[in-house]
Amino acid sequence: MTGLIDVRLDAESLEGTQSVLSRWLKQADDPVRAHEPIAELETDKVVVELAAPADGVLVELLKEAGQEVLPDDVVARIRTEASVGECPESADTSAAAAAGADAAATPEQRPRLSPAVRRMLKEHQLNCSDIDGTGRDGRVTARDIERHLASRKTAKSAAVGRAAGAGESRRVPHDNMRLSIARHMVESLMQTAPHVTAVFEADMSAVMNHRRAHKADFAARGASLTVTAYLLEAAARALAAVPEVNSSWHDDALELFDDINIGIGTALDDKGLIVPVLRRVQDLNLFDISAGLDLLTRKARDNALAPGDVRGGTFTISNHGVSGSLIATPVIINQPQSAILGVGKITKRVVVRELDGEDVIQVRPMCYISLTIDHRVLDAYQTNRFLTILVETIENYK
Repeated sequence: MTGLIDVRLDAESLEGTQSVLSRWLKQADDPVRAHEPIAELETDKVVVELAAPADGVLVELLKEAGQEVLPDDVVARIRTEASVGECPESADTSAAAAAGADAAATPEQRPRLSPAVRRMLKEHQLNCSDIDGTGRDGRVTARDIERHLASRKTAKSAAVGRAAGAGESRRVPHDNMRLSIARHMVESLMQTAPHVTAVFEADMSAVMNHRRAHKADFAARGASLTVTAYLLEAAARALAAVPEVNSSWHDDALELFDDINIGIGTALDDKGLIVPVLRRVQDLNLFDISAGLDLLTRKARDNALAPGDVRGGTFTISNHGVSGSLIATPVIINQPQSAILGVGKITKRVVVRELDGEDVIQVRPMCYISLTIDHRVLDAYQTNRFLTILVETIENYK
């Protein structure tokens, strides 16, 4: 017997402000096996693979690349047992049909087109003969049509640019992660939270000395000791002392979190930024924090984060100094959190210190540390108290 099975995206798999079908890993008429990935979906936080629920043949693709996918949407159908003669036939879009030869062609001679492909051909008024098919036996696929449309648009844009005297240029389409990040940032800054930023200066001497003394031991035990680990530990202490910073605003109440779950902004080269979350930092020592950071950073850069790795953050640290900036403001709050910590580049600067009652000039490793707040939640008092505790923890680290 044959039967059709709906392929749905489990609501539990969704994470982020929007889920978009990034690309199909299989095409219509391709055989698939149970649990084999057939598509990738992107949010602003993580890439999710969609797996086949059973063995069979992928007979219908109901979503196209770039389309939004809602919880429990049916995105494809699988025939659990392939049957001879059930493949879809082409509409009047083939070269043979244009020449009046379609009626004489046998079903085996007609191009096999999926319903999604037929819809795209009709929508864009295209002819199969104009498109190079890369599917089985030269079959035209949805991706072939997308490439054909993209090449036409690029050619048109280039012609317009040259006509306007703009010179040579090229267009790089936004990927779904970049679009999601853009929407999320605009909503946070312009539509949701009034942002205010306070900046303190921190002497990193104590941290750098401690790191030099313990870096080799941590490495021997399997963890890389980074400055970011110290920042997480200090932030957890400050958050415990000023719990309003570890919160979310609601129209009727302020939600204060018992657990301190800190997200760490992690750059993915030129592909954007992702924020994996280290949980219950208040219960972790410096070694545990370092080991957890190692694991999350490695998974982020290997595109191996699971949805659970980016959920549940209550506070975020953006260590933008690793790429060279001294100060970034405002560092945009990761909604629905109430604040975000920004850490600038550590640089050696001349400072004045008091020694035996006398002012002396010294060279110290310094950095600027900022806290950007949701002003609906926090005022100057809580903001400056948080930063004071964090900086004192850093400067007196033992």
